[in-house]
Amino acid sequence: MSRDTLTHLDGDGNAHMVDVGGKVPMRRRATAEAQLRMSKRAAELLTSGGVPKGDAGAVARIAGIMAAKRTPDLLPLCHPLPIDRVSVEIALEGQVATLTATVETSARTGVEMEALTAASVAALALWDMLKSVDADLEVSSVRLVEKVKDPIANRLPDPSEDA
Repeated sequence: MSRDTLTHLDGDGNAHMVDVGGKVPMRRRATAEAQLRMSKRAAELLTSGGVPKGDAGAVARIAGIMAAKRTPDLLPLCHPLPIDRVSVEIALEGQVATLTATVETSARTGVEMEALTAASVAALALWDMLKSVDADLEVSSVRLVEKVKDPIANRLPDPSEDA
């Protein structure tokens, strides 16, 4: 791969933020997930709401949402974006919790890094909530599940359509 095709390097090979000013704003959505493997006891406590530190799921969801909003503070070449929506869902199957984060924006660049950061931090927060009952927790399989971009509608909603 030539230096010309590496978008985060300038002509001298120095890191720089990509100029997205000429791109058309689009409606963008990205979904990412991370998995947290745990002991049977930790899974039972998570399911029953009996985690000693409190509502582990709520803490993980809030941590993921906050992480999506702070992604440019963590990853130096990410653009600060106007995030329209973040959701973090937790599904427990056996001894594996899957934390799925979806981030949406209307912007000139995507929200993949925000979704990946949200899923990762949500898994870490869940780890933190469960570590007192399980010393062998394992975060694994952080991955991008979906990336979508669509044109932004060029009209304001008609108030009569809500009726």
